[in-house]
Amino acid sequence: MKRLLVIFVAVVAAVVLFVVGYLGGRRQAATAPASAHPSATAPDTAGKVLYWYDPMVPEQHFDKPGLSPMGMEMVPRYADTGTADGVVRIDPATVQNLGVRTALVERRVLSTALRVPGTVAWNPREATTVSARVDAVIGKLRVRAPYTQVTAGEPLADLLAPQWSSALAEYDALQGAQSADAKALRGAARERLQVLGLTSADIRAARHGAGAAITLHAPQAGVVTTLDVREGQRVSAGQTLMTLNGLATVWVEAALPQAVAGAVRGGTPVTVTVDALPGQEFHGSVEALLPDIDNATRTRRARIVLANPDGRLSPGMFVTVQLRPADGKAVTVVPDDALIATGQQTRVIVAETDGHFRPVAVHAGRSADGYTEILDGVRGGEKVVVSGQFLIDSEASLSGALERLGDGRDAPAAATSAADHALSHPMPTGGHP
Repeated sequence: MKRLLVIFVAVVAAVVLFVVGYLGGRRQAATAPASAHPSATAPDTAGKVLYWYDPMVPEQHFDKPGLSPMGMEMVPRYADTGTADGVVRIDPATVQNLGVRTALVERRVLSTALRVPGTVAWNPREATTVSARVDAVIGKLRVRAPYTQVTAGEPLADLLAPQWSSALAEYDALQGAQSADAKALRGAARERLQVLGLTSADIRAARHGAGAAITLHAPQAGVVTTLDVREGQRVSAGQTLMTLNGLATVWVEAALPQAVAGAVRGGTPVTVTVDALPGQEFHGSVEALLPDIDNATRTRRARIVLANPDGRLSPGMFVTVQLRPADGKAVTVVPDDALIATGQQTRVIVAETDGHFRPVAVHAGRSADGYTEILDGVRGGEKVVVSGQFLIDSEASLSGALERLGDGRDAPAAATSAADHALSHPMPTGGHP
């Protein structure tokens, strides 16, 4: 019995000690966060803490520090945060922990190299039409399929034409004439053959036993791109029989966005590469900038003429065109990461001394090589924030500093734009302001 009493007393003592320790731990845990943020009890450096908030959701306010519902460490909002002239103050410790980085606004020459898609096309200047000069019948077709390659002078088709036969017979009958009148008639017969489309080679071939048919020959080397007749078909004077296209040169039509088309001029050097021909480059220049705009893509076409002596470039190929307009002058630029765009306004955060930041509205120009031209807003020499802007932009929205940039229309969207910017620019794990 005495032994059971001793056990009972020991159990009760253990329970009492456990309860006392638990309650003491809770009291320490309640006071620990306050001590972790000395700025909350240091009115001489940061002033009175009005509330705590999550930088990602600045409209939610909390009475105590800690983790927000989103799981982020909350930051304090001080009563004496400076907002004079649109300046926002952020606790330097918070700036350090968030890894806020800055970059210098500088002047540099932006690269003007442009890479745009293009398409290889036939050069119409290399095209020749083979047509019938008189009413005839296709006796024999030497080229029987489109896209057949031919050489200059190669036979294309044999035509049976009564008008040609009579003109040749008249010309042959006057070959032995000696009188002046007969020679004049012979010359007139020769001119008639030329008008009917017969060359000297055609006449010689007909006189050497080629028969009643006249053979048409290729006027140039190239590809038969269209074949409009069949063997045995009757054709009329002026009817197109086939079209030949040469491949000595080809056109490349490059699609230029409207924003960069103004920098391209006739004579601008280009380099063309093709995925089908790795490691090979074709060099040329812009012949003309076409005046019309494509309604579907809103791009402007540049015509480029390229030499193609080996026929490696085929019409229909997709190519990449790199254009190099003349370099311009040095302009004021900031890194692309420094820009905060809301759709209604573009701004940067200018870093000043002692943790002070000032949002500045800017007018952005063209971009290249990771930098964007600034037409108005900053002049050069300032430091702009390139990482951690979401916190400062949110603080500026809460303090009303954004309303000082204009008429205030952009302020309601500041928190959303800051969150979007934070998603597209993840926070670094460390860094220095």
